[in-house]
Amino acid sequence: MTASKTIKKILIVDDTEVIRNLLSELLASEGYEVLCANDGIEAIPIIQSEEIDLVFCDIHMPRRNGLDTLMCSKALKPNLLFVMTDSLPDELAEAAQQNGAIKCISKPFDLEEIRDSVLRAESIYSKGINVESTR
Repeated sequence: MTASKTIKKILIVDDTEVIRNLLSELLASEGYEVLCANDGIEAIPIIQSEEIDLVFCDIHMPRRNGLDTLMCSKALKPNLLFVMTDSLPDELAEAAQQNGAIKCISKPFDLEEIRDSVLRAESIYSKGINVESTR
């Protein structure tokens, strides 16, 4: 059984500065430590070097899209939790959930959806559930 864990550090990966700032401010005001990356290329070194508990990741980004970022991150840290964000549902969003994302949120998202996503991640960690079983 996995030890209970709480969400402390969240990484936001989005190529839109306004979205990064909005999410960062919201999550910081809720007491989380927040790190940001412009895209998947910037995100991977952060994931490698930091103890990230949850990632909010845009699906459509230049240089490395969200699905590639998710898959590369899962190869490094299989139990890292991902919530994907996107403007419209498509094949990449579906593939992201098939590859371990715990949730996909459509933009523009409601801030309550962000809070609910963090609570879902907390619940997964508190139950000691393997991420594979959350799909």
